[in-house]
Amino acid sequence: MAIIKETVVDKIEVLEMGQVQVRTATVIKEDGNELTRSFHRHVLHPSIKNTEGTWEDTDISGEDEKVQAICNATWTDEVKTAFKEIKDAQPTLGE
Repeated sequence: MAIIKETVVDKIEVLEMGQVQVRTATVIKEDGNELTRSFHRHVLHPSIKNTEGTWEDTDISGEDEKVQAICNATWTDEVKTAFKEIKDAQPTLGE
């Protein structure tokens, strides 16, 4: 009886403001038969504000190769600039 746990990126979506939403499936199999499948999602933004409050590119080096390829193709300078402008125009909590 061989039980195998595998994690795969099974869905990648590009959202309106350039965010990349990633769904990861964790699959448990016994003797090749799937027993369970669960999902986790996370969102990557084209740019993030660092602790000093300035914008920097999002580090995607730890992401799956497919996710990196989509981010690199999607996050043009124009997309990053538009994302920053939209986020800077939004009020922050407490304003």
